[in-house]
Amino acid sequence: MSPALAKSAENLKNETEDYHKGVKYLHESGIQRVPKKYIFPISERPKNAINGKQQARKEHNLKLPIIDFAQIHGPNRAQVLDSLSYACENYGFFQLVNHGIPDEVIRSMVDVGGRFFDLPLVEREKYMTTDMTTPVRCGTSFNQTKDGVFCWRDFLKLVCDPLPDVLPHWPSSPSDFREKAVAYSKETKFLFLKLVEAILESLGITTKNKTQNNEMLKEFEDGSQLMAVNFYPPCPDPDLTLGMPPHSDYGFLTLLLQDEVEGLQVKCNGDWVTVQPIPGAFVVNVGDHLEIFSNGKYKSVLHRVLVNSLKSRISVASLHSLPFNSIVRPSPKLISETNPKRYKDTNFAAFLEYIKSCDSINKSFLETRKLT
Repeated sequence: MSPALAKSAENLKNETEDYHKGVKYLHESGIQRVPKKYIFPISERPKNAINGKQQARKEHNLKLPIIDFAQIHGPNRAQVLDSLSYACENYGFFQLVNHGIPDEVIRSMVDVGGRFFDLPLVEREKYMTTDMTTPVRCGTSFNQTKDGVFCWRDFLKLVCDPLPDVLPHWPSSPSDFREKAVAYSKETKFLFLKLVEAILESLGITTKNKTQNNEMLKEFEDGSQLMAVNFYPPCPDPDLTLGMPPHSDYGFLTLLLQDEVEGLQVKCNGDWVTVQPIPGAFVVNVGDHLEIFSNGKYKSVLHRVLVNSLKSRISVASLHSLPFNSIVRPSPKLISETNPKRYKDTNFAAFLEYIKSCDSINKSFLETRKLT
């Protein structure tokens, strides 16, 4: 082999190894171009990437329905439930304000998540693994063992239940990480349960029998929670890649905390539209499990993340559903002769096997669950 070819092969080998160190590592190494591994096919590239100097055009911005959760137990409860139902049915997303989680808990989670990604690579590497069943996992892209193209994202995923069992595995650096993340996980779990109670009522599933309602809610109390801290560093050419490819969330509900930097886009009437961040609000979206449970009434919608050339972006997603070993199926109360069952029964194991077996983009898993 010629010296030039040997050097080229060595560079390719080093680049391939660097992919698995994450995009923050690539950014800090001073790269001036997007590596080939991160360049999406032309048909899948963002058409209106945010460059930090010019915001996405106004006609491509989306004002999601805003749900004022402080009114859910007041005289306007019926109106709030109608708004909730409308948002879940027509958008699959809404912004939640006055949710009751203290600002300090929110700020602390964003701060400590950012400080985790500021740790030296040698510290972050302690948690890097391709094993999707571990209680804590640091990684890059979406599914780095199967993705043909990587996306411009590093993540820290934390299994949150049962907390006493998983907490010893969570990062011990920064020194206050566990304390801040536990407070945040508990607050979001409590908020999720309140939201589920409202969603069940909006679907007409709850009854006057409080015992039956409590039994239904108990399963969600014992349910699964996964937190993902997402970090998107500046990208040399954001038109060529994505922070996350189009996907829908597997669970029941996702509570997403965004910082002030735009990036989240939702597929709406065939177009990609940017969700405007509201300080302190949660972006809540319907997951695949809720679409199945509602027998298709509430929609799990495709969304993706853009990156930009000037600013890093951080978000914290809290994904909630039934227990990992539960069977998710359409509610019998929403099935009738005129509205037959539309989805197969499923569980988390089926989803896990699916994402292990393929380059998981778009809405493919949910499509495999549909009966018609």
